[in-house]
Amino acid sequence: MGKLTKNQKAALEKVNFEQEYALEEASKLVKEITFTKFDASVDIDVRLGVDPRKADQMVRGVVALPHGTGKEVKVLVLCTPDKEAAAKEAGADFVGLDEFITKIEGGWTDIDVIITMPTVMAKVGRLGRVLGPRGLMPNPKSGTVTMDVAKAVNEVKSGKIDFKVDKFGIIHTSVGKASFTPEKIKDNVMEVMNTINKLKPSSAKGTYIESIYLSTTMSKGIAIEKNSVIATT
Repeated sequence: MGKLTKNQKAALEKVNFEQEYALEEASKLVKEITFTKFDASVDIDVRLGVDPRKADQMVRGVVALPHGTGKEVKVLVLCTPDKEAAAKEAGADFVGLDEFITKIEGGWTDIDVIITMPTVMAKVGRLGRVLGPRGLMPNPKSGTVTMDVAKAVNEVKSGKIDFKVDKFGIIHTSVGKASFTPEKIKDNVMEVMNTINKLKPSSAKGTYIESIYLSTTMSKGIAIEKNSVIATT
């Protein structure tokens, strides 16, 4: 980030980054401390009191953001010919099978989400080494391996996202854009947090949600008061 203007410095001075804010206020402040020339993503980081090394504490879920992500999501559908027309009609950006598998094997990954069918997973499975590290591998738990590819495309295009805890016990996901109103940011955060809370593993002991931070691309994180989002234990 370049040199800050007087207005930008004044905006930053409004935020005490050592303090926790109610979600409603944080949703307003995060917009004020965003100085990128592009429409920055609004992100949430939630630290959980789980051990991701244990299979029964791997928190992963899917949520439909009420106001979408604000991002144009590029979707590839890998399917049999009989499903191609429905996938295209639903808004998929790329539709096919063997030709796209070959492209991906050659290093092409210019997509955000891949949707496929159980019947072709044997072919798609060999792309794991390319897609896995990029978080693009289709998964039944996230709804991206399904016979109803058209429905899956519609859901992704309308703001459905999937998330999972990383090896440090943190969930990081986008909840909108800096151009969103504070109300839309708040609504999207609440939907994500309600979903995370419902996914609490029965084997997780102690504090489940340890901290919540809201930030935008290149901005510092604003700590959120947990009791302003959901009741935590």
